[in-house]
Amino acid sequence: MNQPILTVDGLHVAFHSQRGEVHAVRGVSFCLQKQETLAIVGESGSGKSVTAKAIMRLLPKQSTSIPAGQITYAGQNVLALPPRELQSLRGAEISMVFQDPMTSLNPTMTIGQQLVEGISKHQRLDKAAAYEKAVNMLQLVGIPNAQERIRAYPHHFSGGMRQRVGIAMALACDPKVLIADEPTTALDVTVQAQILELMKSLQQRTGTGIILITHDLGVVANMAQKVAVMYAGEVVETGPIAEIFYRPKHPYTWGLLRSMPRLDAAGTEPLIPIPGTPPDLARQQQGCPFAPRCAHVMKVCKHFSPPLTEVSSGHTAKCWLLDQRAQQQERLAGVAGG
Repeated sequence: MNQPILTVDGLHVAFHSQRGEVHAVRGVSFCLQKQETLAIVGESGSGKSVTAKAIMRLLPKQSTSIPAGQITYAGQNVLALPPRELQSLRGAEISMVFQDPMTSLNPTMTIGQQLVEGISKHQRLDKAAAYEKAVNMLQLVGIPNAQERIRAYPHHFSGGMRQRVGIAMALACDPKVLIADEPTTALDVTVQAQILELMKSLQQRTGTGIILITHDLGVVANMAQKVAVMYAGEVVETGPIAEIFYRPKHPYTWGLLRSMPRLDAAGTEPLIPIPGTPPDLARQQQGCPFAPRCAHVMKVCKHFSPPLTEVSSGHTAKCWLLDQRAQQQERLAGVAGG
């Protein structure tokens, strides 16, 4: 297999708050290949966006620490890069599309000024060449009358068009990795489909690797080749999309799939929500973090963190149900207690 273009290994991220340290990301590991789409899914607060911002080094230094882990891109540890090298990496090599484009676009600058600024800096083009590429990028993402609209300000665009502009800015310097953090959440279904199709088309043209962060499993089915399921700051299951959708092994993944409408379901099967709420990450965690919400909980789940088990090639999960020793011990305890 080819060398991954990006590798995250044992990443830990903590926030400092008045209540103490909040361990938002705990030992996250995954890799991304060229021209591959990896979807990171999970409920709000599972650590998806924090992981993405850690890769981009966009977390606030005053309130955040990364006590352990490594992020490797093109043979270099992103977490150890000095500011000048980090600025060269962002936008040019690794780029990001944010959930709300209004927060990532400067309201005081025209769309053209913002595009030209990034292109000029990272690709060392003169102003005329950078302007021409900016117009081409707007045309590429489907902005009509790009020659005129390039002089408009962000508030002159609809939400869908602003998101297209955000994608144009993210892809203007031909990055090798694109991180898309909930890029279609605020858009209607029609525009959402157009944006996703646009990202797939651009990926095929440029070979970009995409990390897609979402809670929408329908989007995952349409876009991804590989899925990482996050819960309480951990990756609890990862594997090829067919394995995760049709042969999931973690109870949390089962819950996510049961709570999602499916077009291939027979009749009118009811959606089943996951009971309970995610754990408080400001408190010390013991055992499996999903144990309080799990219908298959065993005694060992409450006291010991489950090991990572390889289910099949490329498919791993962290669950005591996959450990024969734990199941045998549970049965023996049941017999002794009965």
